[in-house]
Amino acid sequence: MSTAAGTLVDQTVVVHAGILDYQEAWQLQRDTVEAIIAGTTPNTLFLLQHPSVYTAGRMTKPEDRPLDGTPVIDVDRGGKITWHGLGQIVGYPIVKLKNRSDVVGFVREVESALIEVCIEFGIPAERYCERSGVWIRDEKGDRKIAAIGMRVAKGVTMHGFALNVNPELSSYDKIIPCGYSDTGVTSMAKELDRDISIEEVVPLVESKILSALTKVIS
Repeated sequence: MSTAAGTLVDQTVVVHAGILDYQEAWQLQRDTVEAIIAGTTPNTLFLLQHPSVYTAGRMTKPEDRPLDGTPVIDVDRGGKITWHGLGQIVGYPIVKLKNRSDVVGFVREVESALIEVCIEFGIPAERYCERSGVWIRDEKGDRKIAAIGMRVAKGVTMHGFALNVNPELSSYDKIIPCGYSDTGVTSMAKELDRDISIEEVVPLVESKILSALTKVIS
């Protein structure tokens, strides 16, 4: 893949891939990881949406999965089971880390960027220290608005984050999202109680994630 596939910003290629099948995106990630390791492709941020799909990370338990036989794709990222679908901004930062052993620091930078996105839209998002992702925590209970699941191979990151803008939240009802049975899932549209589009949010996501990446990439 060359820089012609996207726009080069702050030494990272940004690719807006539209709506992309999960398996196709996963292969694209693998190819990009190999190219970055080989030094033939720069750091790359993919921003896209997936058609409805359930994916299970390495820590997924049998009881977290759908009980009705709904297909689930087992993947090599950290974390547990989640859902992706239209109305959700999925980001795959495929980048070489400056400190390849500081995976937690990388995840925290991504969390911070997504928290900033939410706050700029008037949503009081925050970090939940014991649990990855971005959360809303108030008298209504704890609910996740963005999920994060990563993998690092030879110092290069893979997989990424998913921010719920306006998805069909009932899709989470078939699973125990991220393995947390005592919390809920929410979206920007639900928290703001208004319509909000992917197009309205994605430029800010791009800006905040790119800013975060400059702190951790080599």
